[in-house]
Amino acid sequence: MDLNSDVGESFGPYTMGDDAAILRSVSSANVACGFHGGDPSVIAATCRHAAAAGATVGAHVSYRDLAGFGRRFLDCSPTELADDVLYQIGALEAMARSAGTGVRYVKPHGALYNAIVHHEDHARAVVDAVRAFDRDLPLLVLPESVAASIAERAGLRVVTEAFADRAYTPAGTLVSRREPGAVLHDEAEVARRMVRLATEGVVRAVDGTDVRVDAASICVHGDTPGAVSMAAAVRAALEDAGVRIGSFA
Repeated sequence: MDLNSDVGESFGPYTMGDDAAILRSVSSANVACGFHGGDPSVIAATCRHAAAAGATVGAHVSYRDLAGFGRRFLDCSPTELADDVLYQIGALEAMARSAGTGVRYVKPHGALYNAIVHHEDHARAVVDAVRAFDRDLPLLVLPESVAASIAERAGLRVVTEAFADRAYTPAGTLVSRREPGAVLHDEAEVARRMVRLATEGVVRAVDGTDVRVDAASICVHGDTPGAVSMAAAVRAALEDAGVRIGSFA
């Protein structure tokens, strides 16, 4: 099982999470590319930390929404979005190479990630950008999303993920951050949930039912309070359950 986290999202004097610390627990690093968070120095430093920790670097691409932290939908054209995504991957690749590593996968962020669950034009734009950069790059997305279907038809490798620190609906989708209880903070509960996910393929939904989630990677958001200790707790629980941690890329 892969463990991933969103990192490199600090900007100038504003700090988001403790990247160097959380990278000691995860196997894949979703590095912000400057459109929702991250400035050149932050991105470069994050790539160096990831390389030192042995974490695989992925491009955490976003709508061009720095003020909204990439959590607002932008009704841009597919061509503009594809160009924006391609630009972000290329910028991160330059920083990653300078740190002795490289971009090994792509994971959309925030509103873009959620939009391409159902928005065909934007999903196709993301897929087009990834294919234009490197057809061998995997795309990390939600299971059963429009993006996953389009990417598979386009010949990309699709990797699906679950979220350690997010609540699930009975339909297997994430509870909106606008709803109470959408973000989970109890480390012990989160760790137990992720052991069940890895060993049984299910998570407990907010209504108490079990829903099946097909995932090869688990995300712990780097900006969630207590993210460092939560990631460590999830990793320890998985390893105690006999689950080997390793990057899919």
